[in-house]
Amino acid sequence: MRMENNSSNPKQPKKAFRQSLQLKVASKANEEKFKKANPGPVYAWPMGLWFTLFFVVPIIIIVCYSFMKKDMHGGVQRVFTLDAYKAIFSRDEDTGKFIYLPILLRTLWMTVISSFVSILIALPCGYAIARSKKQTVLLILVIIPFLTNSLIRIFAWQTIMGEEGLLNGIFKFFEVIWHFIIGAKDWTFTPHKFMYTKGAVIIVSIYMYLPYAILPIFTAVDRFDFSLIEAARDLGATKPQSMFKILIPGIKSGIISSLIFTFIPIFGNYTVPQLVGSTKSYMLGNIIMDQIQKARNIPLASAFSVVLTAITMIAILFMITSDKKEQSLKKSNAKEDSGVPDKNTTATAAAEVKKVEE
Repeated sequence: MRMENNSSNPKQPKKAFRQSLQLKVASKANEEKFKKANPGPVYAWPMGLWFTLFFVVPIIIIVCYSFMKKDMHGGVQRVFTLDAYKAIFSRDEDTGKFIYLPILLRTLWMTVISSFVSILIALPCGYAIARSKKQTVLLILVIIPFLTNSLIRIFAWQTIMGEEGLLNGIFKFFEVIWHFIIGAKDWTFTPHKFMYTKGAVIIVSIYMYLPYAILPIFTAVDRFDFSLIEAARDLGATKPQSMFKILIPGIKSGIISSLIFTFIPIFGNYTVPQLVGSTKSYMLGNIIMDQIQKARNIPLASAFSVVLTAITMIAILFMITSDKKEQSLKKSNAKEDSGVPDKNTTATAAAEVKKVEE
């Protein structure tokens, strides 16, 4: 009978062996020796090595180059100097104006405007996707632009905003109707200048990085408890009040993530100002590329990269610390409301009781 059962069910020994192996692993995981010598941090070594080689080491090299001297042949001299950082704040000898500081400020305010507008557009889009029954279809529509090359999308905007593009075609159509109504015969259409302006750089930057703003807000709204909004409405709050006082603070983590995901790439963007902008709309990334390719000034390009990285890190740290402070305040308020005593308050109360007893 045993021979018949084994022949009829050949997978049974393998299954029993797997179950016994799983039980051994589970019992070993519960042992104190295994908990003390947990090999979990070992699994983080590949990611840490990757992060060190391709992020930390390049930043260290750029910082070292920024404190070196430019060579006449396009290289660097291993001499410690602050000339590159002094050149960032240098002035024109004829006019006395700063050379690079206006470009840095222009990059900053164009990035802030692009990120702010991206968040304003992403908030209703993320809310609509999260509350819709066709989330998958709408998310696919958001992600579809990523399937094409970024250069192709920028060239598409060139055709849209060109002198003979879609926007000028729409304006020409309405002008033809207007002149036909008023009976004007001798008139010529002058194309509007959309390309090679600051507005073109901002519009294309918003389009390029809008999905980075929509997806974090969508995940935050999807996890939000909408019974809080219903409770606020029952307590007499209007729809705008419930949105601005309940929903927006509740999805603040998603908004901060969207700001980070849009601010960083737009601040260091190079291709968009190069293709749809002009010299008056150049950003910091264009200056870095010009210093490397044309001027062959590697220390100055490295100094600009260090400044760009520092401003980005300061913005990220400010957002993260503000979010942590707000979460700690929420936790403390929740403990007070629930009546759970804090450790510090209990410790101070116990000390006071001891003093009274003494």
